[in-house]
Formats: sequence, C-alpha cells, structure tokens
Amino acid sequence: MLTRLRKRRDFVRAAKGARTDRDTLSLQAVEAAASDAGGAARAGFTVTRKVGSAVVRNRVRRRLRAAVACEAEAMRPGVDYVVIGRRAALRSDFSDLRADIARGLAKVHERLDAGHARRRGGRPAAVGPSEDDR
Repeated sequence: MLTRLRKRRDFVRAAKGARTDRDTLSLQAVEAAASDAGGAARAGFTVTRKVGSAVVRNRVRRRLRAAVACEAEAMRPGVDYVVIGRRAALRSDFSDLRADIARGLAKVHERLDAGHARRRGGRPAAVGPSEDDR
C-alpha cells in the first residue's frame, strides 16, 4: 500500500536522503522517521513553476502519480519517496515514464543500502577525515 506525503517537513527530510535524476523526473528517498517506521511506503509529488502553468503542472503530477502506482511493488516499506516532475514527463511515453521510475527506484535503493546521503554540494557524507585534513 502506498500513502502520500503531505507535510513540508517530510519533503525537506527526503531532500537530505538519496537522490537520482532521470530525464523525466528526479527521485529522492529517505528512511521514514522513527514515528513512521514500519509503515507502508510513502510518496510525495512536486512540480515546480518552471515546468509550466498550473494546468501543465497538474497534468505532469497526475501522470507521475499513475506511473508510481504502477511501480508501487518496487517501493520499500518504511521509505519516503519524493518525485519531482520535469516537463519531459508530459511528452514522454507512459512506458518510458514507468521505466524511469523503476530505474530511479533501483538507484536510490542502491544508495540507501550503501548509506550515502546526498549533501548540499553533491558529495556523500564524510566518514572520517579526508586526505587534506591529515
């Protein structure tokens, strides 16, 4: 079962997790908060104004929701996902959109398993002192 993210704090928290970029979307994922752990996978959708008017943004959002619903079995329970739509999602084939989501899910799961969180600046979180610090 897939539930929706609705609160801003959940979107902000997901932005600090694993991330992957595809042609039609960006996908962010983070382990659910302790209070939400053990629950179903949750997904949130956002489309910026750069994509177009409200009508265009809503069409992109609807397509993304439908594609994610088709790929919901690949989503892990206890993980929050944020899907950021791009303009290409509107004109791409629905099967290509589903394939982008499937590849994105595989990539963020790989990054979650590796423990890499995307930090501001695009570098993985440091484990210890770097070569320059020694």
